[in-house]
Amino acid sequence: MHQRPVAPPSRIASQALSKVPEVTIFFWVIKILATTVGETAADYLNMTMGFGLTNTTIVTVAILVVSLAGQFAVRRYIPVLYWWIVVVISVTGTLITDNLTDNLGVPLIATTIAFAAVLIAVFTAWYVVEGTLSIHSIRTPRREAFYWLAILFTFALGTAAGDLIAEKFALGYTWSLVLFAAVIGAITLSHYGVRLNAVIAFWAAYIITRPLGASLGDLLTQPTDAGGFGLGTTGVNIAFFVVIIALVAYLTATKVDRLEQRDSSPGTIREAATS
Repeated sequence: MHQRPVAPPSRIASQALSKVPEVTIFFWVIKILATTVGETAADYLNMTMGFGLTNTTIVTVAILVVSLAGQFAVRRYIPVLYWWIVVVISVTGTLITDNLTDNLGVPLIATTIAFAAVLIAVFTAWYVVEGTLSIHSIRTPRREAFYWLAILFTFALGTAAGDLIAEKFALGYTWSLVLFAAVIGAITLSHYGVRLNAVIAFWAAYIITRPLGASLGDLLTQPTDAGGFGLGTTGVNIAFFVVIIALVAYLTATKVDRLEQRDSSPGTIREAATS
């Protein structure tokens, strides 16, 4: 009896159960846009709409819980659902830090240290249990739980660290944007130039894109007398959402960010597929 060739188990698992996108240039562009929306949307709901910090947090957390339930229920990466959660979790991470600093008066240096410690603990537990931190291995519910928990605290840490640097050094929005862009550039050069571990490079860049996106959002939305462009949160949110929707629609149609169709284009920080 002749049997048809069977694909290796790892290949089957990657095709059938991959829950995250490949890390391409589209990944980083949408992530930065989502981060900027996270910053401006939190301000829009909190101040412009008058929800207040507490009510905004309650609504956002409820939306995040429902969205994550949908994400865990599906069997593979769905661009619309995945990136919607990134936007919502960006807002949630921002609000966690804002609640601690604004409502409870916790200093930014304390929140930065605390979130860094929590994130290290999440990564440590993830690695001890699963033996990898590679996002290319996200194909089980437990690994996905670690992944989203890490994502949440990268946003919280990025918010706290970004606010701390901006407050301590009073750089202003433009120079803060330049600083964080330079750090990401240094991470990229370290990865491609001196072979900085791909997993470390990925997560370092992921954290830094949070204050980068926040600085971009503040630069665009804040009044001109405060050093911004004065475009307002409403216009910026709409514009960025439109771009995100267009890019997600493109990814949905072309499937270029599916792990089974890995993009080998230069210029992106791609994780090592350690599993």
